[in-house]
Amino acid sequence: MPDASTTSNDKGEQKDFGIGIPVETKGFFLKGSAHLGWGMQNRLSRIFNPESGRAVMLAFDHGYIMGPTTGLERIDLAIPPLAGYADCLMCSRGALQSCVPPELNKPVVMRASTGATVLKELSNEVIGVTVEDAVRLNASAVTAQAYVGAEGERASLANLAYLINEGNRYGMPTLGVTAVGKEMVRDSRYLGLACRVIAELGVHFVKTYYCDPGFDEVVAGCPVPIVIAGGKKIPEIDALTMAYKAIDQGASGVDMGRNIFCADDPVAMIQAVRAVVHKNEKPEKALELYNTLKCERSKACACAASK
Repeated sequence: MPDASTTSNDKGEQKDFGIGIPVETKGFFLKGSAHLGWGMQNRLSRIFNPESGRAVMLAFDHGYIMGPTTGLERIDLAIPPLAGYADCLMCSRGALQSCVPPELNKPVVMRASTGATVLKELSNEVIGVTVEDAVRLNASAVTAQAYVGAEGERASLANLAYLINEGNRYGMPTLGVTAVGKEMVRDSRYLGLACRVIAELGVHFVKTYYCDPGFDEVVAGCPVPIVIAGGKKIPEIDALTMAYKAIDQGASGVDMGRNIFCADDPVAMIQAVRAVVHKNEKPEKALELYNTLKCERSKACACAASK
């Protein structure tokens, strides 16, 4: 029943419309996302920390082309101890359903591409997970590879376009991944081209590789946020340095896999990466944190084993 009076409530008290106080029109903290709808922004704000504007994504989707990757032989043992420290999980549908506890309240970027393995041409992919199924699994974004310059360039860009179009219907963001084959040079010229192409296609954020020199130009030329891939396993200090340089040059986060779950102490490593990404910690300080946490965990394990 509407109020009988427009000036007072049912208790006779004067209504307060806040006359003279202008309505605050807020922007959105994430680059290139201010125009998006509420659903898109809500999902992106789960992936990226609104306070820092950055994200530590934990990638463990390697098996969809590589099988039982080193460090991921048992996803159910490797990932749950790390997941609590990640802002977001990037994985396949099968790994999510079988190995990630549903009680773990973390946003998921769902791997949607399939159709190729390391035994064949990697760029020959199709879409294997629909956006509707990603919604069923409560994903916060979907993703596919873009093989710019490779044999499957056209098909992979068509895959991304399909995900973007379908995602727009559901308020589901799309992450575009710049896949770099053996024949591609990971320099700023190529990465800048690939990132810009898929951003103009309409992806909402991009995953690419760090390059030196010129990464700041890659970021500046991409109108949406960039997160960097961890790539192959490298020493902990090198991985932390790469993350620091990328963030310092404008990246909005990292999507690391092997440099976390293949570290000597994965739990300590993901916390060190978080310190770099969210607190701008210098690589040397982050390595000190890593070593301290590693030592503490080692002592705790030794103590537990002795009981």
